[in-house]
Amino acid sequence: MRERMTSPARSSGWTYARAGVDRGATATALRALLAAARTSRRPEFGRPVALPGHYAGLVRVGRETLALTTDTVGTKVLVAGALHRWAEVGEDLVAINVNDLAAVGARPIGLVDCISCPAPDAAVFREIGKGLRRGLQAAGCGLLGGETAIVPSIVRGIDLGGTALGHFPPGRRPVTGAAIREGDQILGVPSSGFHANGFTLIRRVLEARGVDLTRPRPGHRVPVGVELLRPTRTYVRPVEAVAGMHGVHGFAHISGGGVRNLLRLNTRVRFELSDWPPVGGLEQWFASLGDLATSEMFQTFNMGIGFIVIVGRRSATSVLQRLRAAGAPDAIRIGSVAAGRGVRVPAHDVTFADYAGLA
Repeated sequence: MRERMTSPARSSGWTYARAGVDRGATATALRALLAAARTSRRPEFGRPVALPGHYAGLVRVGRETLALTTDTVGTKVLVAGALHRWAEVGEDLVAINVNDLAAVGARPIGLVDCISCPAPDAAVFREIGKGLRRGLQAAGCGLLGGETAIVPSIVRGIDLGGTALGHFPPGRRPVTGAAIREGDQILGVPSSGFHANGFTLIRRVLEARGVDLTRPRPGHRVPVGVELLRPTRTYVRPVEAVAGMHGVHGFAHISGGGVRNLLRLNTRVRFELSDWPPVGGLEQWFASLGDLATSEMFQTFNMGIGFIVIVGRRSATSVLQRLRAAGAPDAIRIGSVAAGRGVRVPAHDVTFADYAGLA
């Protein structure tokens, strides 16, 4: 059963920074990296398409446009290791990457994985492979290759990452969000849980509160660890069904950064999330456990909506019907685009003026 969030808008409890992930320091370091790596030399083959800050990098090769994205499962692998369950994070690895391809309207071609570990373990690798297979089947693409790095001097556990390649079928152009305008409707597809984001914060709070991952939270039968390991939902098939439809103006994969990810699409409008669904019991329980501010929850986790589609008012009904028929029967309307700037979730009194922080 889903419940309304009751934690305060601001709190003295846990934050991502307190858990060890400083968003400001990360942004500063990333700016330094990009400035140092910038070059004016044009590649001899292929023409990059400028989409700074978007979900995937695009390159024009002849008449084709290719999309490329990369990500890791992050510290969710530590939960997998604690419970000796690895298939779920294998599935996560595919989903987090192909969902980013879907966020620009690209169709996945395939994925390469990268596993870094201190020593190979056939049993663990087999389970990761099972999860990869499930994820690849859900996305309709293949495993193109990968890398296994045995680096005991660098890592103590397993680091699991990958890179996905996508393309745009004939007649389909990248969906960048540039066409988003006032009056557009915002549709949401629910998530399957925390997905693979914010696990440094999740683990620190659970450790501080002495939560046993092998035991259920009060009133539930499934162990907390198993709830946390639910694989990231794959959104490729419903997105494929609508990516070429008239009036589809933007896609957003609600991953790290929470609803602020909408600002990666267009900063000249306000995303008014006036019909955000009631927040699930797991998120509610975790927020209370860590005394987390509602704003911290909404800028770190997906809060029940894992993927967003922004569509012109006249096309909203047909797009919603197509989403529901193509594997997202739970897709719903969650708001609209208004004049102004930023992201607002009125029911939870949360407003983000820009990607950097609160209003």
